[in-house]
Amino acid sequence: MRKLYAFLLTMLLAAGVLAGCGGSAEQPKEEKKAEEGQNAGGEEAAFPVTIKDALDNEITIDSKPERIVSMIPSNTEIAFELGLGEEVVGVSDFDNYPPEATEKEKIGGMEFNVEKIISLNPDLVLAHASSAHNSEAGLQQLRDAGVTVLVVNDAKSFDQVYESIVMVGTAAGEKDKAEQLVSDMKSKLEEIKTKAQGIKEEDRKSVFVEVSPAPDIYTAGTETFMDEMLSAINAENIITEEGWPKMDPEAIIERNPDVIITTHGYYTEDAVGNVMGRDGWQDITAVKNKQVADVDSDMVTRSGPRIIEGVEELAKAVYPDVFK
Repeated sequence: MRKLYAFLLTMLLAAGVLAGCGGSAEQPKEEKKAEEGQNAGGEEAAFPVTIKDALDNEITIDSKPERIVSMIPSNTEIAFELGLGEEVVGVSDFDNYPPEATEKEKIGGMEFNVEKIISLNPDLVLAHASSAHNSEAGLQQLRDAGVTVLVVNDAKSFDQVYESIVMVGTAAGEKDKAEQLVSDMKSKLEEIKTKAQGIKEEDRKSVFVEVSPAPDIYTAGTETFMDEMLSAINAENIITEEGWPKMDPEAIIERNPDVIITTHGYYTEDAVGNVMGRDGWQDITAVKNKQVADVDSDMVTRSGPRIIEGVEELAKAVYPDVFK
């Protein structure tokens, strides 16, 4: 059950998607209000601001939010990276990064607690398109209670992650900081791509990514973050099926990957040993050459600021001699 539950969370919350109430107690409220119209650079932030969210709703935010509730780990990571940790007063049960997020009030998991959220008196709730349709009734309850709800897009690519970051930054009065963060992420990704372009065609690796172990082996196919990451580091995904297909072990043996990457080490004991010891897998190139590695699932599946770090970790696992 633990394996199934963890896999479902990964698939449904991007997951990796899936990981104190109160505003600042140290800063007088009137002093904070005097600053709420300014961004980190001391310039006037643009409020009120109107944003079209992932559901095409036009959301108007009158002033810089002082109390934010985040309903999914990726939104939380974005908020903290933008320096909004103090404003965040509630997070989902799955939030595990940064460590400070684990100390915030919990508002539930895939089924959130409407009453709990309302009790935190938020100015802004950061919802997510991956679950918005299944939780529309609860979101409407929040709107009816006078809470501003912004549904952030369910990012499936690097560009869409950048859009999510700018959307959250704009809503929270930190647009300049969000745009700078995106610029830094793009620069880092280009550095990785440039380095990967130096890999000769004969040295290019084929890769199998295992997101759920035997006996029910699931993998990352096309139209996933992992596939885009493999392309970025000049590696070949042996899976040509779209999405998250279940794979027959014999098909993996036949496709014979040079490298095997697992992302289930956070709940599987010795994920690498699990793969290396499988019957019939001894002749797979990756197993013979001991090119099997586990990477942090959150980094490579969670659509937040750490996604580029995830690319780098994947690059180190696939091309250890190139990305030291």
